[in-house]
Amino acid sequence: MSYSNYSRSEHLRAVWPWLPLWALAAGLAIFSHGPMPLYSTRTLAVVWEMWSHGHWLVPHLNGQPYSEKAPLLFWLIGAGWFVFGVSDVWPRVLELLFGGAQLVLLAVLARRLFPGRPWMIKAAPWMLLALGFPFLFGLQIMYDVLLAAWTLAALLCLTPKPHRSEPRWLLFGLCLGAGLLTKGPVMLLHVVFPWLLGPLWSDWAGQHRTRWYGGGTLAVLLGVALLLAWALPAGFAGGAAYRQALFFTQTAGRVVDTVAQAANLQNHAQPFWWYLPALPLLLFPFSGWPRMWVALATLRRPLDPGLRFALSWLVPVFVTFSLIGGKQLYYPLPELAGAALLMAAAIALLRERRPALADNDWLGTWPLAVGGIGFALFLFLLPMLVASHSLHGDWPEAAAPSSRYFSVVFVLLGGLLLLRGRGELRRLAVAGLIGALTLNTLFTLTLWPRYDLGPSAQLLHDADRRNQPIGYLGDYAGQFHFAGRLLHPVISLTEGKNLQDFALAHPNGLIVAHPDRLDADDLRYALLVQPFRSTWVVIWPATALADLRAGHAPPEPAQPTQVYPADGWRHRRQP
Repeated sequence: MSYSNYSRSEHLRAVWPWLPLWALAAGLAIFSHGPMPLYSTRTLAVVWEMWSHGHWLVPHLNGQPYSEKAPLLFWLIGAGWFVFGVSDVWPRVLELLFGGAQLVLLAVLARRLFPGRPWMIKAAPWMLLALGFPFLFGLQIMYDVLLAAWTLAALLCLTPKPHRSEPRWLLFGLCLGAGLLTKGPVMLLHVVFPWLLGPLWSDWAGQHRTRWYGGGTLAVLLGVALLLAWALPAGFAGGAAYRQALFFTQTAGRVVDTVAQAANLQNHAQPFWWYLPALPLLLFPFSGWPRMWVALATLRRPLDPGLRFALSWLVPVFVTFSLIGGKQLYYPLPELAGAALLMAAAIALLRERRPALADNDWLGTWPLAVGGIGFALFLFLLPMLVASHSLHGDWPEAAAPSSRYFSVVFVLLGGLLLLRGRGELRRLAVAGLIGALTLNTLFTLTLWPRYDLGPSAQLLHDADRRNQPIGYLGDYAGQFHFAGRLLHPVISLTEGKNLQDFALAHPNGLIVAHPDRLDADDLRYALLVQPFRSTWVVIWPATALADLRAGHAPPEPAQPTQVYPADGWRHRRQP
């Protein structure tokens, strides 16, 4: 069945069953634990300050203008709070909507680019939902998931419809503007190459180059105008320092810094080849599927327009991200949809042109099955390894009591991947999705208590409502602001005179510290102690910590230290 005779009911049936399955798995995962420090908590802290102080034009973090990101995600969360009330539920529902939108947009993009291959309409979203990294990262309340949706929407505007080959330039510009308002100028990097290389994949672009580049230029100007419609008034309202950061540090300044970082490998910079060894992780589980690599290796010219589109998108963006000094795994998140499109198209061509190779059992999912069963064996043996002291660390010790239950899941997934016959791609996608959900559940039951800042946030909330000043030893990233609903800034402090001055000026204040180890003073004089990642959160009366740093013995505490271990709240009295 070609795209041209695809009915509306068939469009709706095309999302079954992958969209409900993904929504169920993602919903279970994203609501299994609270917002993750520091990514999700920082986003929520900015929106909370918008909400509590009315800073809707200029985002603020800890009382200062926040120039790192554009405000669209903040506005969307705030709009939901006006309707549903303030909580972390609506932001997580938004992430589910953004992730589902990516899958639907990718299905429509596959239908536009491969009108003669209806199999692609389901295969591409099946592959995207199976990728473990975007599934797990999509649980964060972050900008990149929304940016990926705007990227796909913008690229969809460039593709031809059955009765219209010319792009929808107005919609293209609006989607560009929405992406720019989500994460700034990086949006252009994700969409500019398929437009600039349009004649390589679009017949209409090759025949109407003037209209293609003229319309695209006007659309880019429209998108930039939408960004400036917010940025100009925000820049003047936020003051000179914010204006400098917004218009220069976050754009031209980052380009200059990138060159320096690439040369010196400083400030989280990585070498140009860093993304190459990261590809197996970004493309897992398909990076362990031999049939996919054979399909990519056997691609030959002439290539379909859809394949040329995917390559015109992925290759230049990958090279550009590799040349940029600063790198994070989630930077190319929007391109993973393009990777799913490319892999699905390669498998489709392999099935059409080389059916014998496409049906070869040795190219099946057995390596992933063996890996899944091997991981199940490791989980089964984990309690014995921990008991014999053969394996140490926070995660093995926390996971050991329940690891054998989870080993059963991976044994079943391995058995599913050992099956042969039709539906291999769907079995692999289901196994990848369930595997990612299982890993998230294992994290929730074992390590989440070391990321849950709720106890500390509650204590700081009570202090903030009593107008007690709060200091923080180190760089504060807003991790307590939303959970504690703080209304006042947290003051960043350094050891020494800065800490002593804070205690003298605010004798009723509190100080939050992050020691690597606890000692007797932490458990004797601090108000609260709880684990956090591989360190601790310790909340002190400011005068008690200042006395200890000065070598004096503080007065005996009126109340015992609240200790929050990994197995739940309890109060421990001093020995």
